[in-house]
Amino acid sequence: MSTTLEIVRIPVLNDNYVWLMREPQSGAVGVIDPAVAGPVLAEAARRRWKITHILNTHHHGDHVGGNREIKEATGCTIVGPRRDRARIPGIDIEVDDGDRYRFGEAEAEVFFVPGHTSGHIAFAFREQKALFCGDTLFALGCGRLFEGTAAQMWTSLGRLRALPDDMRVYCAHEYTQSNARFALTVETDNTRLQERSAAIDAARARGEATVPSLLGEEKATNPFLRADVPAVQRAVGLSDGDPVAVFAAVRHRKDVFR
Repeated sequence: MSTTLEIVRIPVLNDNYVWLMREPQSGAVGVIDPAVAGPVLAEAARRRWKITHILNTHHHGDHVGGNREIKEATGCTIVGPRRDRARIPGIDIEVDDGDRYRFGEAEAEVFFVPGHTSGHIAFAFREQKALFCGDTLFALGCGRLFEGTAAQMWTSLGRLRALPDDMRVYCAHEYTQSNARFALTVETDNTRLQERSAAIDAARARGEATVPSLLGEEKATNPFLRADVPAVQRAVGLSDGDPVAVFAAVRHRKDVFR
């Protein structure tokens, strides 16, 4: 059955986004990666939406910190990565790579995408063109390698890159402007990147969010998805290099970028 998702951005902490979504046919309401509970409960109450689910992508506190309070307030079901179940507060349902999780009349495909953490997953609602990718993929960036390797992260990003261009990327942080400044140091001649960076600067000057982005935009401008592109390889001095080595070099440059 065809359905839609109503998706609301809730800014919390310094630069986190929590996503609140409603599937209108069933009335199911999900929270993706609640860092804190208060603003989420308040927004749901304002909209008269009853929270039925929490979907967690990984265990970091700024993604699960609101789990227990929201569950106590609503009785919702918490869905999270099987490989990280011991680190997901209040988890009820464990999912893993290739699983399909039914959210009302919508269905999410689960991707195991390690690199940022060892158990990270992403939820892709293909029909609704919505990708909830936590801290694996950012607008013009990717997560730091806290628990995984460059090879793991490159593989994970490749799996997300294979999704359709019109998927919207609902990542969990407003890092886009600083990511754009870094990306321009890698692909100095990428016209689409230059145009996108200017648009991001203008949006931020107006106080507007830059997330979600389109996956097709990321494929054309995000250097972390482009380690197999000659311009990026040349930029890090690894022409015709192994994409994993190129990705690792780009990631290192970003880690020390100021």
